[in-house]
Amino acid sequence: MEREQKLVIYTDGGARSNPGPAALGVVIGDKHYNEYLGRATNNEAEYYAVIFALQKAKQLLGKATAKKTEIEINTDSELIYKQLDGKYKIKETNLQQLFIHVWNAQQDFKKVTYKLVPREENKQADRLVNEALDKRDRGPQRLL
Repeated sequence: MEREQKLVIYTDGGARSNPGPAALGVVIGDKHYNEYLGRATNNEAEYYAVIFALQKAKQLLGKATAKKTEIEINTDSELIYKQLDGKYKIKETNLQQLFIHVWNAQQDFKKVTYKLVPREENKQADRLVNEALDKRDRGPQRLL
């Protein structure tokens, strides 16, 4: 009998000003990722974090293992959670497009579920977002 696999992921996205400089943070097991996104809204950054997480999980697992793996995405964004869980309609065109990217990425896994967690449980992903934004704010560092 095949063993069930589950991968728990924490995601966060944020923008300074809204819209403004934005970044994502993702925790997959003991691996931490962050990326500066450029100008985006908070909600767009949250979506980009989920898309990044699903793509990175597939890359880490490989296609065959991904198909056998259940993914749990933890977010502290109520809007993203409720939109991805089908509880809220997505009215903004830009978020509809990002939802389609999430939907397509989900097809690579056995099952993807979303869980709304308190901010305190999502501190690592939040820290990664702020690190990416802080690093970007400092600009290139001069060596001399």
